[in-house]
Amino acid sequence: MKIALAVIMVFAGVMHFVVPRAFEQIVPLVLPMKRAIVYVSGLAEIALGVGLLFPQTQVPAAWGLIALYVAVFPANVSQAQRKIPFGKAPLWLTWARLPLQAGLIAWAWAYT
Repeated sequence: MKIALAVIMVFAGVMHFVVPRAFEQIVPLVLPMKRAIVYVSGLAEIALGVGLLFPQTQVPAAWGLIALYVAVFPANVSQAQRKIPFGKAPLWLTWARLPLQAGLIAWAWAYT
């Protein structure tokens, strides 16, 4: 299961660089430098996902993921409130996604 979380995070992080505009759209409007935020969060996702795979870095990486999930939650709320879809997926998924953050936190917590 740890490998699955790591793969998900690395994939998500890479997508921040492949389609940064999609991620910029969900950054809360009050925050400046949206592209920089997208790149920094993508880099963090990649680094923390990889860090989860090594015994020496697993615990700090897991704590970092928990902090990241908390930090990006406002972007997920912003996406739902502003009705920004996931590609062609229905808009209700943006609201359904919000409680999943707690699941991700619990998943990462397992490796602390």
